[in-house]
Amino acid sequence: MPALAKMAYRPVGLASGLAAGALSGLVFRQIWKRIADEDDPPTALQSEYSLKHILLASALQGMVFAVVKTLVDRAGAVGFKRITGTWPGD
Repeated sequence: MPALAKMAYRPVGLASGLAAGALSGLVFRQIWKRIADEDDPPTALQSEYSLKHILLASALQGMVFAVVKTLVDRAGAVGFKRITGTWPGD
């Protein structure tokens, strides 16, 4: 049964991964607006920003993505267990 549960969870995991990516982008943009007072974070190819500024934005974006993805993945696993009675991992 655990192998079947893991296969059944795959669509849930895929959908939650896509949702996490979209949600983390929104969260990061809001955080960036507040801390940098800029609408858009700098990219590596924008010469008007220092490397330090670009790396800070990139590190923050990575951290936000990791935290949001973990929260979404965990919520999906908890919901799956409530519905099926089987934990999708392990």
